[in-house]
Amino acid sequence: MTFAIELLSKCWFLAGPTACGKTAVSMRLAERLQAEIVALDSMTLYRGMDIGTAKPSAEEQSRVRHHLINILDPHEEFSLAEYLSEAEAACRGIISRGKIPLFVGGAGLYLRGLLRGVFEGPPANWEIRQRLERLAQLEGPDSLFGQLQRVDPVSAQRLHPNDQRRIIRALEVFEILGQPLSSLQQQGLKPDEERPAHVYWLSPPRDWLYRRIDDRVENMFALGLITEVRNLIARPQPLSHTARQGLGYKEVIDWLESNRPEEFSKTISSTDDKSRSSFNKLKDTIQTRTRQFAKRQTTWFRNLNECHPIVIRGNEHPDAIADSIVLNAT
Repeated sequence: MTFAIELLSKCWFLAGPTACGKTAVSMRLAERLQAEIVALDSMTLYRGMDIGTAKPSAEEQSRVRHHLINILDPHEEFSLAEYLSEAEAACRGIISRGKIPLFVGGAGLYLRGLLRGVFEGPPANWEIRQRLERLAQLEGPDSLFGQLQRVDPVSAQRLHPNDQRRIIRALEVFEILGQPLSSLQQQGLKPDEERPAHVYWLSPPRDWLYRRIDDRVENMFALGLITEVRNLIARPQPLSHTARQGLGYKEVIDWLESNRPEEFSKTISSTDDKSRSSFNKLKDTIQTRTRQFAKRQTTWFRNLNECHPIVIRGNEHPDAIADSIVLNAT
């Protein structure tokens, strides 16, 4: 499946690792371009997942029109092919209103799908999937990730070890076709005339980014991440595998499930050293995994030749960064 070429040339893209300041810059850029924003993110699709996804605020969404945010309930799954279809429909509407579609986010897989198309692969083999799921239950998810590292190290480098759904799909394709999924997904660059000219990613200093990530995680807990996750898992329908594996959400769910319900509030507020240690360990785990995720995102963008890096120092005002992107485009 490929994104319509006639639309692709009219789109702008602003990518970058998590917590690098994309939202603030994108607001200024959208106002300069007279653009509407299309979310390039697999988790902000979900209603009720706001704090852990750092979703644009209601004020930001009213200031600049956003698309592909809050379109799914947390029990629903959503494929890359479905994302491309929804994104194409959103872009057609934006262009019909005389505006520019501006994709903003950090989902490297979605970005590559937009730029190069998607290898859809063989249909699902539920026998293989169920066998792999049982293996993960018996031996733990690390066993599947270890298999993937042996048969498809390129995919293993791109995926989080906890992304069980995509790990199982990669192992399933390898078992069916005898080839690594990564080798089958090597869609090449489109010809120059079919390639969008305005694909940018923010490239910040690592130390600055990691401090921002640590501060963001602290702020998420202050805003009520624990309560948000508790509300999600209390819904009548269980979370989809994708939603449950969301960065931050998975760790909090695991932490909550390891504590008795009556101990939740005590664990957060208690001065008991053991309880406080458990909560601090949870935060440390999310911070560490988010930094690892940001590193993988950076690898994605560097390896997409269509992406033009916008090197930032971290002390620039979002207006200045937006101005430099527009200047770079001219």
